[in-house]
Amino acid sequence: MSTFYHIRLELAREPSHPHGDPHAGWDVVAALDEESRLDLAACRAEPDRCRIRRFLQDATLATGRLRHTLGDRWLFDLEPGDAMDETGFRLGSERFVVGEYVSIIAPDGVSHTYGVERVRPLDNDSPEITGQDV
Repeated sequence: MSTFYHIRLELAREPSHPHGDPHAGWDVVAALDEESRLDLAACRAEPDRCRIRRFLQDATLATGRLRHTLGDRWLFDLEPGDAMDETGFRLGSERFVVGEYVSIIAPDGVSHTYGVERVRPLDNDSPEITGQDV
């Protein structure tokens, strides 16, 4: 059984947020390989464990699943009614290590950069992201 991790992504500096915003971002639960990259085989083997949560301040804005799709594309598949899906930019080749950056493309095509702020292993019996993980 692969190790799943809670990955905390916080909005990095961009024109509308010149200092970034640690209160806006994503919590991701996914399996990582020995190089700290998304483990496709493990995520496919246990897709229900691959969860996402979009947050702003202390509020959950949307929840859903991290899914791999065609062309090595990773999708932030949000629950119907929460928001439109978002796409990771080259997430399959990114390393999820504190201090690294990843980009997520919003439904309007605008890319936002997030800093990897936390990566910690989860208990194998804990498939969900909760407010306690924030």
